[in-house]
Amino acid sequence: MSVWYALWGPKGTPPDIVAKLNAALTETLAEPAVSARFTDLGLDIPPRAQQTPDFLAAHHRAEIEKWWPIIKAAGIRAQ
Repeated sequence: MSVWYALWGPKGTPPDIVAKLNAALTETLAEPAVSARFTDLGLDIPPRAQQTPDFLAAHHRAEIEKWWPIIKAAGIRAQ
């Protein structure tokens, strides 16, 4: 199992705002000091191709499809 960190916004956030936030985030993650700090914390920065809203949405869908049947079959519920 892997851990992913992501930024989420309200449904209907205008695409230009999403693009600006994504650009700021990818620029920040490319900074050597940020990269070094993440490494110090034992975190990996995903490749640039995986730092897009479309990739995150696809990854999220895939994780739901993968884990939902297991959660349902095990009767796991939020408390």
